[in-house]
Amino acid sequence: MSHKQVSVGLVTPPGYPKKLSQRLSGELPELLSYYVREECQWEVDSTVDPLTGVTEDSEEVLKAGLKKREKEGWDFIICLTDLPFFQDRRPIMAEASTEQNVAIISLPGLGSTPMVKRIRESILQLVNEMYHGSTEEDRDKAEYHLKIKKSQGHKHLKEKGARRLFEKRSFEHFSPLKRIRPPEGSSMDVRFIIKSRISGALRIVTGMVRANRPWAIFPAFKKVIMFAFATGSYALVFPTLWKLSNHYGLWRMFMLSILSTFLMVAWVVVAHNLWEKVNENSASYHRKLYNGATILTLFVTVSIYYTILLGMFSLAVLAFIPMEWLESQLTGPVGYDNYFYIAWTATSISIIIGALGSALENEEVVLSSTYGYRQQQRYKTVNGSLKGDVGNKQQDYSSDPIKTKKAN
Repeated sequence: MSHKQVSVGLVTPPGYPKKLSQRLSGELPELLSYYVREECQWEVDSTVDPLTGVTEDSEEVLKAGLKKREKEGWDFIICLTDLPFFQDRRPIMAEASTEQNVAIISLPGLGSTPMVKRIRESILQLVNEMYHGSTEEDRDKAEYHLKIKKSQGHKHLKEKGARRLFEKRSFEHFSPLKRIRPPEGSSMDVRFIIKSRISGALRIVTGMVRANRPWAIFPAFKKVIMFAFATGSYALVFPTLWKLSNHYGLWRMFMLSILSTFLMVAWVVVAHNLWEKVNENSASYHRKLYNGATILTLFVTVSIYYTILLGMFSLAVLAFIPMEWLESQLTGPVGYDNYFYIAWTATSISIIIGALGSALENEEVVLSSTYGYRQQQRYKTVNGSLKGDVGNKQQDYSSDPIKTKKAN
């Protein structure tokens, strides 16, 4: 018995979403056969198109996806984008047009949950919607199809239904999802939104921070760490730092840590021009989200940097300062907690000095972690490809007298 071939295209902007789609394309055919239609032979392709990452308007992404689907000859297309979409300030996680077989997944709408697993489940849901239909009758039929598989002993379907193939998790009690029909005039037939604006905004920001991958920026701080550690190690041999740490209370130590971290973040933002300014391509609300995501991304990165530097200074203090010498310089009882306070003080001070006295090793890595910069690069890519298409057409017309005549 021959199976009907059904093709699905995964389209992403350049960068991290591309890696996600390539990872998923190999495992999706079996899952689509399992959760959508087992009588079909599923094929999944992965490709990159910057048009899916240059606009916050999902209708524009849908149009770009439709052209891509027709060009590639796919039956269905899923557009993965790292940009946030909204309906009345409520974040959109995913949506689909069952008529045009085009679907969109907004990665920030997934929040800070395990990304690959969440995308996998969302793709299954959207392809199921496009294959079987999104009306209540269509969902009932799809639900019946899954119930048959449940009765056959498929344990993976135990908690799944055709209206929600992705699993409900504990955090969704605070940020619940809702399956709705989009407003009249929309090209989409089904949409999954986050019901609460407040929890939705938190979910979007944390999702954007995860999409920025703060751990990927950390290698750019290697030069700053070296400079800060060298400066702080030199300061460790002077008793002034020991006496300061001995007189600092716990609240002052925390305040010094917070202050030094925020100063480091501020320096990176200002020195590398990461603040998203007012421009015609980005709405005010999106601009605020972009800036908030940039600050939080850098805060996570600097916190990692702070923790590593604290560990390095803790070892350095034990190596450089004998206990007898420390007791001779400090008043009151002296113990190993003094070593920790000295290392803590040295870390906070050296971060400030390191920020002012050194530059990040790879500016491109830091810039690429911001939404504004990534979109600028995608705009350039799109504009370059459009100019290339125009140039190719002109070249074709000039070499072919029939085309030249039609063009004129």
